[in-house]
Amino acid sequence: MPYTYMLECSDGKFYTGWTVDLVKRVDDHNAGKGAKFTRARLPVNLIYWEEQVTRSEAQKREYVVRNLKRKEKELLLEKFRQESEHANKNHDKTP
Repeated sequence: MPYTYMLECSDGKFYTGWTVDLVKRVDDHNAGKGAKFTRARLPVNLIYWEEQVTRSEAQKREYVVRNLKRKEKELLLEKFRQESEHANKNHDKTP
């Protein structure tokens, strides 16, 4: 499954990318095998991801997210966190 994702680097900067294997890609970044941008800012933390249907959609979404202003990215992250918390609360109530 293709993903669009965002990392927070050790210096607080955001990095946006896409991948078909999210766990491996984050591990690669933290092993210094990722983008040049992240190699100089280790460690990185996965803070946002979206599943996409195709690689093309993941790449297009990466372009959109990457070009958001920092404040817009922060709003996107806040919405993502709220939705994640809501999903976790609903999951906890499931018998």
